[in-house]
Amino acid sequence: MYIARQPIFSKNLNIYGYELLFREEAYSKEFNNTSAKTATASVIGGLFEQGIEKVVESVKAFVNFDYDFIMSDMIELISPDTLVIEILETVKIDDVLLDRIRELQRKGYKFALDDFVNDMYSAKALPMIDIIKYDVILTPLDSIRDDVRKAIASRKIVLAEKIETEEAFIKAKEMGFQLFQGYFFCKPNVVIPRTKRVVSSSSAYARILNEVRKKDYSYDDIAQIISIDVKMSYQLLKILNNKRTKNNFSSIKDALVRMGGKEIERWACVFMLQDISTGKPDELLRLSLVRSKFSELIAKGSAFHKNADEISLLCLFSLIDAIVDEPMEQALSELPVTKEIVDTLLYGTGSYEPVCRLIHSYEAGDWEQVCTYAENIKMEPEELIESYLISIDWAKNVMNSYT
Repeated sequence: MYIARQPIFSKNLNIYGYELLFREEAYSKEFNNTSAKTATASVIGGLFEQGIEKVVESVKAFVNFDYDFIMSDMIELISPDTLVIEILETVKIDDVLLDRIRELQRKGYKFALDDFVNDMYSAKALPMIDIIKYDVILTPLDSIRDDVRKAIASRKIVLAEKIETEEAFIKAKEMGFQLFQGYFFCKPNVVIPRTKRVVSSSSAYARILNEVRKKDYSYDDIAQIISIDVKMSYQLLKILNNKRTKNNFSSIKDALVRMGGKEIERWACVFMLQDISTGKPDELLRLSLVRSKFSELIAKGSAFHKNADEISLLCLFSLIDAIVDEPMEQALSELPVTKEIVDTLLYGTGSYEPVCRLIHSYEAGDWEQVCTYAENIKMEPEELIESYLISIDWAKNVMNSYT
């Protein structure tokens, strides 16, 4: 089973839910000669067994369903408090399906029309639909102004899908859209020059990173830097508590010794990233963290197992340009990272590029490319789903450590 998630935002860029992208097997677009219903059932069954909250946490799960699956009872494995049932644009809506929608609505389920086109079939279902999704690539914003106004007047929630730029997000919001899906939040807004630097030479983060990269680094010196920052000291101990360690620490130094140099370096970078991402959507930091852990686990199970720490750091900073609203070249010039990381993020020429491409393909639900890149780095693709779920859980614990 393969599953990924794509964020859906509210107007204020809080997470409303995730659309789940899935496939029973990665290689075949035709579900290995099985029906879409069978493949979907396999994934829904797997989500039920593992706990869908591991994938979407406490927000909504948007899942595409075809006619046969909507008619099945598998849907009811997932709570109506979590699931939004997306009706595919290819589904022919007849009276039998309408009766089923009414039945599920009485049980509390919400419905969305995917890639909405106002035709005679989808129009039948409109009175029972909660969310209407518009693909703004297939149906540009200017061409659907009247449709959006009518939908809002009918008290529907309207969702703009495939929003790829901040300009499109602002325009869609002005038109009245309430929900937004796409990777616009991952791109920097560099229209206005910034004076803020990512990390100055006097910052605690830079001092910790410079110290821990010395061959003869001193835990006493690192502890002294951290101890004068109450927030950082608290976060450090809270992180160790999230690891469920049985140790009790009498000092910051004891905690640092428990972590070790590589772990200290990772957390200094995470602290720095969290600090400079203030004012940005939480999903930017969350996605950076998921990528960092996911890439580490991928590396450990592949030909890159000796480079797992550096690859993890690379992916942690993969969205740094969007976080600080600077071109990637400028953002990286302010960070103490290796040439290999710079080459990969800036030019796509580093030796770690296959891992980055694997992660991007996974996030996009391009499962055939996922298998191709997994094969290239000598990794078993079946390990990806477990690694992905571990990464989501790890990122959640890290985010919780800041509150």
